[in-house]
Amino acid sequence: MRVLLEPPNPALALQLGLQPDIEVVRDPMARPAVALVEELAAVSALLADDPECRVLVLTGSAHPGLAEAALAAGAVGLVLRDGRVEELADCIRRASTGETVVDPALG
Repeated sequence: MRVLLEPPNPALALQLGLQPDIEVVRDPMARPAVALVEELAAVSALLADDPECRVLVLTGSAHPGLAEAALAAGAVGLVLRDGRVEELADCIRRASTGETVVDPALG
């Protein structure tokens, strides 16, 4: 499954790339199944180019209303940036199937 990181994060790309079913791509033109973004504005921009892409918002901490704002913008979830890579990979897999994924610590 193709995954886009926006903005690019070489360390995270390397960790995710070690997952047997995840290929990190550098360009939205590669038609990623899931995109991980850090800015809410990136959600609508990515979806405008590829409505089929599932977008997850990465955050470092919980902000009041952030989960609701992310979902309202069209994201399928909100996950912690600094969690275990295995948990993030699981969230990516779940998001790719259309599941809404919000880290319990952020809900």
